[in-house]
Amino acid sequence: MQPNQRDSSYAPSRGSQRYNSDHDLPVPSSAPGSVYNSPNTPSRSFESLAQATIQPPPPPLYTRYDYGSQAGPSAPRPSMHSYSSSSKASQISALEKDHPTLPGYTQLDTKTVVSEDGRLNISFGNRMSKALPESYGAPVHEEGIDETGFRSAPRMNINIMIVGSRGDVQPYLALGKQLQQYGHNVRLSTHETFRKMVKDAGLRFYNIGGDPHELMSYMVRNPGLIPGIESLKNGDIGKKQKMVGEILEGCFASCFAPDYGSGEDTGFAADAIISNPPTFAHIHCAEALGIPLLLSFTMPWCPTASSPHPLVNIKQSGSTEPRMANYYSYGLVDLMTWQGLGRTINKFRMKRLGLEYLSTTSAVGMLERCAVPWTYCLSPALVPKPSDWMSHIDVVGFYFLDLASDYAPPANLIEFLKSGEPPVYIGFGSIVLQSPQEMTKAILAGIAQAGVRAIISPGWGGLDEDLIRSAGPHVFALGNVPHDWLFQHVSAVCHHGGAGTTAIGLRCGKPTIILPFFGDQPWWAVQIARRGAGPPPLDSKSLTAAGFAAALRMALSPATLESAQVVGAMIRQENGAQNGVDSFHRHMPLLNMRCDLDSTRVAVWYSPTHNMRMSAFAAQVLSESGYIDINQLKLHRSREYVTQIDAFDPVSGTLSPAMKLLGDFGRGVSKLPTRPDKGMAQIVAAGTFGATSTLKGTADGFANLPKLYGGQVRERKKVNGVGSGLVEGTKVCISPSESV
Repeated sequence: MQPNQRDSSYAPSRGSQRYNSDHDLPVPSSAPGSVYNSPNTPSRSFESLAQATIQPPPPPLYTRYDYGSQAGPSAPRPSMHSYSSSSKASQISALEKDHPTLPGYTQLDTKTVVSEDGRLNISFGNRMSKALPESYGAPVHEEGIDETGFRSAPRMNINIMIVGSRGDVQPYLALGKQLQQYGHNVRLSTHETFRKMVKDAGLRFYNIGGDPHELMSYMVRNPGLIPGIESLKNGDIGKKQKMVGEILEGCFASCFAPDYGSGEDTGFAADAIISNPPTFAHIHCAEALGIPLLLSFTMPWCPTASSPHPLVNIKQSGSTEPRMANYYSYGLVDLMTWQGLGRTINKFRMKRLGLEYLSTTSAVGMLERCAVPWTYCLSPALVPKPSDWMSHIDVVGFYFLDLASDYAPPANLIEFLKSGEPPVYIGFGSIVLQSPQEMTKAILAGIAQAGVRAIISPGWGGLDEDLIRSAGPHVFALGNVPHDWLFQHVSAVCHHGGAGTTAIGLRCGKPTIILPFFGDQPWWAVQIARRGAGPPPLDSKSLTAAGFAAALRMALSPATLESAQVVGAMIRQENGAQNGVDSFHRHMPLLNMRCDLDSTRVAVWYSPTHNMRMSAFAAQVLSESGYIDINQLKLHRSREYVTQIDAFDPVSGTLSPAMKLLGDFGRGVSKLPTRPDKGMAQIVAAGTFGATSTLKGTADGFANLPKLYGGQVRERKKVNGVGSGLVEGTKVCISPSESV
């Protein structure tokens, strides 16, 4: 199979295999949209936010869609959906005049310091003193979306790729089950640990590799973006890069390969991808296969001026404009992430997918440039949609999977719940604790000081179960119990701040205490405290009995109980999974995906002779009937992604790949004494790739030269080889005036 094509061996058969009936898709009821404008609060560090427990006024209740957005007092921005492709260049040019662009990252005066917990402390200099223009967020054009008929989408093979713990995977089981109700064939591709959970939910499964237990252990030791010194010494970095490489390969295979762990799995060919950002393979797989991508996450990952990136602490000087500092923090996180994993990802792109090398300039901000749509499974009751997130970004509500209906609790648990006041739940899920005995002692002492009953779950992390069982009759050691059942019977919940556990606790209206360890957990703790639904976050590295007892008392206070119940009532009015399905359908390029002969099926073939898109089933029927020659068909690519930033001029276009050539050549030479085979291979590859990339960079620089003088650049098709290169070069030679 060609690396940049879907496996055609599945195509004719998959049309009949996937869809045994042509029943109409259910059409959900619609609801009017609403706009959420979050307050423009100054950026604060995690430490200062942890002290803030004042509740902001509650946001308006959520209705199904929030596609529009306004930027304060200025007039609403024009919708890009009304623009036709014929006048696209002039429209974009007009938009650029109305919406000034921000300065590039190279112009920022910043200083970054890594804190002990791995988070980034970023200081912005005086160049950031100018305020953002009101119209800085330009409208986004989404190719091929069907604004009126998106609810009657064709049935698709949907690949949901998720990396993370159980709390990251479980919400997408709810989304997958909801997608199945629309006739879609859903595969959830994640770690082998979750095979049974996925299969029990009725979804198809694929093992992408990686060990979530090892991943959680690494994240506890290195909670931020930058690894610690110990991780550098003991080889953790190499292990993580190897795991990321394995996950990249697994994610690509999950788009087309059968799952050999399931005897009944007969193959799969993805028509669309839903992914969370930590897979890192999402945009690259979609680019190689030519299929649409929807990104989804449980914390803000798109640039916004409303708040800084969840993994960043911003330290501002007096002249720094807070909203601009917030906005640029996302690009800096993107840059730091690429610095750590860029080489691994580029190796995957070039050797496995057959795609071009991505420079740092092209990689940073790539998702925004490609207008990849996002669906955040966050509750607007807790996290309103920022006003500068455009129509391609939705905040739809939490995804809940109902596990309580079939659960039969053990008799000793029922007896404990009935024997006194409702207990407090304490558990840290899949977190691997570094000092489990010390933390267990502090928790048990805090429970005793607060005078409460407790249910404690040791979890993966290894809270000392012997200490828990010997604590006394006021403490119950718990095994694996569905949270959506248990949380209905407790007075408060204390956990690590995982998105899934946080969402269930809030939906049940329970005050929440969070001991964050890494990732988005500190961010969730801050959101809870700001809403008044729990105390400020506790320090998991220096937890004391007195501090834990004080947090318990605050969580059980009348004011906190009331705030948690208000948030819970708002969340229970939402239908996150259904909203997520609607968001998915709306952002798919359905006008490019539907079969021209049967709109209920996805087009996978294109006939140049008939200028027609065909489903696998239609192509098979027409071929067997003798109406078409199947060998004349081409694979249909419903979505293209331009991930590269072309050179601005001939000088930069030549120097950048030439410098890379020298670097690769030098690394190859350095390997000759120890690994002569690999060293020589790298030297040869550097010469071959360097020559072609240097010539291409020079050509791109000359092609874009008219931009420097205010001229128009002729639109060019992608060059994939000698043939397409000659065609494009001939066009320039025949009509050179078009390029100036």
